[in-house]
Amino acid sequence: MLTTASAASRLAEALAIVLGTKDIPLRLRAWDGSENGPAGAPLVVVHSRRALRRILWSPGQLGLSRAYVTGEIEVPGDIFAAFAALSSAGKFAEPGPFRRPTVRELRKLTTAAVRLGAVGPNPAPPPEEARIARRGRQHSRERDAAAISHHYDVGNRFYTLVLGPSLVYSCAVWEDPDTGLDAAQEAKLDLVCRKLGLRPGMRVLDVGCGWGSFALHAAQRYGADVVGVTLSAEQAELARKRVAQAGLTDRVEIRVQDYRDVTDGPFDAISSIGMSEHVGHEQIGHYVSRLHGLLRPGGRLLNHAISWNAGPTAPDPDSFIPRYVFPDGEMLSLTQMVGALEGGGMEVLDVEALRQHYALTLRAWVHNLEANWDEAVQASSLGRARVWRLYMAASALGFEAGLTGVNQILVQRPGGTEPPLRRTAWL
Repeated sequence: MLTTASAASRLAEALAIVLGTKDIPLRLRAWDGSENGPAGAPLVVVHSRRALRRILWSPGQLGLSRAYVTGEIEVPGDIFAAFAALSSAGKFAEPGPFRRPTVRELRKLTTAAVRLGAVGPNPAPPPEEARIARRGRQHSRERDAAAISHHYDVGNRFYTLVLGPSLVYSCAVWEDPDTGLDAAQEAKLDLVCRKLGLRPGMRVLDVGCGWGSFALHAAQRYGADVVGVTLSAEQAELARKRVAQAGLTDRVEIRVQDYRDVTDGPFDAISSIGMSEHVGHEQIGHYVSRLHGLLRPGGRLLNHAISWNAGPTAPDPDSFIPRYVFPDGEMLSLTQMVGALEGGGMEVLDVEALRQHYALTLRAWVHNLEANWDEAVQASSLGRARVWRLYMAASALGFEAGLTGVNQILVQRPGGTEPPLRRTAWL
């Protein structure tokens, strides 16, 4: 007796072509209820033929991501298990940008799509894709402001639900996995203050100040006078409210300002926590030069940034994270960042790698998002919440696999007071 292949088996065939592998490590459920794949594998639900059409037009990460953001693909269970299985298969397991299908693979993929009735015009990208933010000269003030707005101006309530009360949007420092997110973020803020050697009355510049958490910590715990700058109007609005509620308006100033436009130095110390990823390769020398000029002789700068550890090839600028999460974001390797700082006249005092800490932080953020899903969707949009779930879960796995890292680099402008003889001064 002849049998007709199910939609799920056809989907498995198509996905195997995209991945460049024989067997997919997932269980697929198609729109007709059919299933295919290992019984114990993570489940992925494909609700619509349109998902396959997106993959046909944009084979690889971008097509799959668009289908997930629109809800045409769903991961109802453990998203980390599903992504770990996917990232271990075929082309996703290869270092560097996703290798596009060959002509022969595209023919096979088109045949599978025809059999499933999925062939048609290229569906419009989801509205969450950053198109406006990618216009104009890269890393001009206008384009940087648009890129920052795309990522950060999505609602302060949304970020509060994801980040928790600390409102710190960078890698925490964990004593152990059971520390808890808020305590780990407070430990990170305090570590930065100690590395900078903050004391009462010191004038501090916080570049990319976010919602003001570091500025508040430095002023409350160390008596510093802090100027925080951000390009996000929504961040600045909430940061100023938090400063006022803490009674620190005489010690903390929050500005909507590009770091390139800060002219009221010198500062005794500068913190740059999770900001230099927005600067870009071509501008990193100017970034260092600008901050060097704003520091007094002997002043310290702490640069806390994600690094690209997967070899010399940078990720595809048209992949998911540049298009949906961080338009124009560019990760430098640790070697490149240290070289830029030293080339800009800074003396390196300390380098601390925190890769494992960021994986723990991202998993905590995903937990917060999933625990507050309905409210997070209401505070932003369903598509935006799906973007954040996808990017944070995938990023956690990237840190766990060592593809990406995060480093705190402490440097000092020569002159003035000598640094401590041993790093135990700030441990």
